Amino acid sequence: MSWSKLKQQLESFLAPALSGRVEYRAPGYRYLPDKSGICYLSVDKKNILLMNDRNSGIRWYDSELEIKNDLSAIMPVRAEEVEAVRQSSQGTIPEDRLVIMARGRKSSEQAKAIWSAQVALSKSDFIKEAHKFLTTSIEESLESTEILSNILALLDRRVGKKRLMNLSEPMKLKHPSVRYFYELRRATI
Repeated sequence: MSWSKLKQQLESFLAPALSGRVEYRAPGYRYLPDKSGICYLSVDKKNILLMNDRNSGIRWYDSELEIKNDLSAIMPVRAEEVEAVRQSSQGTIPEDRLVIMARGRKSSEQAKAIWSAQVALSKSDFIKEAHKFLTTSIEESLESTEILSNILALLDRRVGKKRLMNLSEPMKLKHPSVRYFYELRRATI
């Protein structure tokens, strides 16, 4: 499918409040064998998410440690996760330390997922994810670990006010770019 057709289909799914504000752009330069294309999402004519360029307005993480030390990322820990740490330690560890260890494990897993997801953002990945988004359900796209699938789903008109409000907890664990588009969408309802 050509870029113009894909862009037209994606824009037809935009929420009405975002219809003139959010744009999908891909400069039409020819591909060179050693360079991939550039693609970006813009909000109010400002480039927000630039694929294949690490100098975007969204915060990019360079290491797992940086994600783990980010104070804005809140890692809620369930009782099952604390119990798993207790069983694996096989010792007498204080309860508060078990919670810290469980949170550390969870943040490591989350950091690895975020880092691996943001490494592969390019125009070809955007096109692949856009095609996948158009053929899968909105629930699958919202629950996906892919940054682009989450963003496309959040911008979709099929996601209503009630569903957006129910996503507040899962959004705390998402990449900052996904959280940005979530807040943008919440501000329009």
